Amino acid sequence: MSHSSPQQSAMRKGPFILGTLRDTDVYWMQTIGKTEQIPAGTVIIAEGTPLNTFYIVLLGTLSVSVAAQDHREIARLGIGEVLGEMSFVDARLSAAQVTTLENSLLLSIPHQKLALKLEEDEGFASRFYRAIAMFLSSRLRSAVVQFDSSDSALSDSALESPLNNSPATSA
Repeated sequence: MSHSSPQQSAMRKGPFILGTLRDTDVYWMQTIGKTEQIPAGTVIIAEGTPLNTFYIVLLGTLSVSVAAQDHREIARLGIGEVLGEMSFVDARLSAAQVTTLENSLLLSIPHQKLALKLEEDEGFASRFYRAIAMFLSSRLRSAVVQFDSSDSALSDSALESPLNNSPATSA
């Protein structure tokens, strides 16, 4: 019978990303990572900056926003979700700003230590990259649905526009 720490329990409540990992994987992440208490209103990741940390939300709610959308919130993240996965995978600058909406608890894992573990442990690497792929796939599907619903709203308004009554489109 294994006993989970409160951090492991919080991580297991999150989305499927961590469900792909074994208890030993989660334990390694907890051991190598640093638990950080972050006050509400703190910018964890600034858009367009280098990122060298992979985060897992243990408690709290965070807001994701992007400058291209006038800093409008595009997503909310909660327990068990990850931050910094895109920068870890492609080594590019952060694509969005992430801000805590309430006092939060994050597990931060340095990219360098995570990369070394992935290089040394093929089983962990397989499970980790599968979890990241599933997470990114889910995020992309959500974005497509969100885009599709906003696109259909735009299409409806375009159909009502007098500019749309060209001879090619008129009945």
